[in-house]
Amino acid sequence: QLQASGGGLVQAGGSLRLSCAASGRTFSSYYMGWFRQAPGKEREFVATISWTAGSTYYLDSMKGRFTISRDNAMKTVYLQMNSLTPEDTAVYYCAATRMAWSVRGDEYTYWGQGTLVTVSS
Repeated sequence: QLQASGGGLVQAGGSLRLSCAASGRTFSSYYMGWFRQAPGKEREFVATISWTAGSTYYLDSMKGRFTISRDNAMKTVYLQMNSLTPEDTAVYYCAATRMAWSVRGDEYTYWGQGTLVTVSS
């Protein structure tokens, strides 16, 4: 249903773009989100976007470095990550919810499998 990709190893200061491809059902009425979970830490909200209007909401600490976007035709949501630091190392997950601007993982219904981002110092 949701397939995340684009993770990898990058040096501090570098950039990565994650993708989340939706398939098998229509997510046009959903809000799509990105979460991350660093080793030994709890899952953390990153950003969310509405499929229809493209409106976005970010965790404050992500603003300015991360950008969430979507391509309706490709049924894909992206997370552009710039100026990466080792603290951004985590498994990144995409997810879908019907709840507007939700930052709670338990309010998301569908989840991708996660993609690992490793930032070296």
